[in-house]
Amino acid sequence: MPIEGLVTAFWTILRKDLVRIFRIWPQTFLPSIVTSVLYFLIFGAFLGSRIGNLEGVSYILFVVPGMVMLAIMLNAYNNVAFSFFSSKFFMRTLDEILVSPTPPWVLIAGFVAGGVIRGVLIGLLVLVVSLLFTTITLENILVIILFFFLSSLIFSLAGLVNGVYAKSIDGINIVPTFVLTPLIYLGGIFYSINTLPGFWQTLSQFNPVFYLIDGFRYGFLGFSDVPLVISISVLLALTLVLLAIAYYLLRTGLGLKQ
Repeated sequence: MPIEGLVTAFWTILRKDLVRIFRIWPQTFLPSIVTSVLYFLIFGAFLGSRIGNLEGVSYILFVVPGMVMLAIMLNAYNNVAFSFFSSKFFMRTLDEILVSPTPPWVLIAGFVAGGVIRGVLIGLLVLVVSLLFTTITLENILVIILFFFLSSLIFSLAGLVNGVYAKSIDGINIVPTFVLTPLIYLGGIFYSINTLPGFWQTLSQFNPVFYLIDGFRYGFLGFSDVPLVISISVLLALTLVLLAIAYYLLRTGLGLKQ
């Protein structure tokens, strides 16, 4: 397939997703903003004033990176999972792509790019909202950008894998409810693992979401619970694993053949 065809295929998939995202913006953008405002009010302004400082910074400043990361992860995941599922079952456009000479990696790139863009945009919006409640610090902007991208990429790939296997809307919703939500809320959004007993500290280090939040927090505050190089290494390894799974599923057609 010539390079012009690859670019056209990629842009067609991405453009379709972007049009959908901005056309239904009250559904794709507003919920995360409203939820973030409530979290900042409850955990930042109300409870934060009672908790005081955590790890040497105000509690609301401590939770801001986690709240931004929460919005990025959930939106990147849901965007790709629902977009791929609807293309497979509702609009049936996926059938046309699969019978075309479009290689699997272009299909992955098109859908994942939409999730990355939505995740990053909503993350930035939540970051702007946080300015209404506190003054944020930017210790290392390059680390912040890196984790913005890695979080969106990882959860977009995870959403794609879920979208491939899902046979119904329930198959899309069950993973965020029973898998992602526990991992996210036990990943250190509202606390430092240094405050946990030894067993729970060790258990937390098996949670990949912990490394996303911990590394992202380092970019803002300049400290983390584990060395930054460990967080980046874990996330790069996870990205490669999810990418390999997605490529294998699309190349072999597992979960796609009816």
